Amino acid sequence: MEWHQILAVLGFLYSRWQMCQTNIFLQWAQNEGKMRQKTMQKAAFHVRRMKRLRMRRRASNLMLVMIMSTLHRRQQRAIWVQPRPSTWWEDVSRSWDEVDWQKNFRMTKTSFLHLCDILRPSLTRQHTNFRSPLPVELRVAICLWRLATNLEYRAISHLFGIGISTACSVTQQVVTAINVVMKPLYIKTPSEAELMVIVQGFRDRWALPQVAGAIDGTHIGIMAPDENPLDYYNRKNVYSVILQGVVDNKMKFWDINVGCPGKVSDARVLINSSLYSRGENGTLFPSWTERLNNVDVPLHILGDAAYPLLPWLVKPFPEGNGLTQPQVNFNYRLRQARMTVERAFGRLRGRWRCLLKRCDAHISFVSHIISACCILHNYCETANEEWVDEEPADDVDDFVDSEIGPPANNGEQIRDALCAYLAQ
Repeated sequence: MEWHQILAVLGFLYSRWQMCQTNIFLQWAQNEGKMRQKTMQKAAFHVRRMKRLRMRRRASNLMLVMIMSTLHRRQQRAIWVQPRPSTWWEDVSRSWDEVDWQKNFRMTKTSFLHLCDILRPSLTRQHTNFRSPLPVELRVAICLWRLATNLEYRAISHLFGIGISTACSVTQQVVTAINVVMKPLYIKTPSEAELMVIVQGFRDRWALPQVAGAIDGTHIGIMAPDENPLDYYNRKNVYSVILQGVVDNKMKFWDINVGCPGKVSDARVLINSSLYSRGENGTLFPSWTERLNNVDVPLHILGDAAYPLLPWLVKPFPEGNGLTQPQVNFNYRLRQARMTVERAFGRLRGRWRCLLKRCDAHISFVSHIISACCILHNYCETANEEWVDEEPADDVDDFVDSEIGPPANNGEQIRDALCAYLAQ
């Protein structure tokens, strides 16, 4: 190989070596930049982390100081609720006479205090370091005022010197206590001794034998519920739930069914109730019968034309031109006796006017309010609390459900026997 060829080879190798050195330097510089960037990111993350830790430590120390200062404080605590004047209730408790109590709380002061004693175990609250509980008497008075007047909670809060939320929660607590404690005592199927008195009462006043009560339904207005509102839209174009009640000769409820949507008929409400189940299986009344015109007539209740004719539920003969005079007389006598339940609804609404107007409680609590009003109605009637401000029945429902089957044969026989008995 000649010298000029050797020099050419050496020149080529030297240029390749320089290129490799350049690539190595560029790769090193690039890696060095990435390492420096990662180092800076780690440093920034560490700074942020330490800052968060310092803030958390500072907040913990501040909370610890507040707790320690509270635990070591010996003087009177700060005000937990807005101070409100409560002299009105004190004046009422001290100066109102029995007439004022009955007019405003729907019962005399004696009955009111007895009611408080019944509910006291369920309504008594413990004293705490935060606040003193409201007395049981004040709690019951707040609830009765709400049920009797349907006054807004805002007005009740100003009247009794409490907060709006307190007035609402107290009412719910007392209503719940009334249902839990008093319903088994004041709304129950009559005993045999009580049934004898009821049957004799209907016989003495209306000459109807074997009558143990009268049944009817009434609509209680509500706000349109969020779920299935059309089910509660009744034929009077208002949203309502239905109260089905059975009363004795003294206008006291011994069975209630509350909460069916207003669109449902009275007969359908009956069939869906426990009263119907007990009547059909023979456990509603004792098996007492009275022989009338060769028919054994059992104990039964009276209903209007909207109800099915059953052995234990007697309703009038269908109105029309084909009625005989004894049937007309029977319908009149039954209607007069059945007015007992309509008068009971009138007294119920007159006493507890939250049922007279639209109830603005949530649909889930409306039934509890209606039930509590029925219980308090019986409590007042048992205590012979006079009340003359009755509201007339305004929702008599003679609509006959087409899905209700034909009357039972023995139901017709019993009605015919009663009709013949009254015609004698």
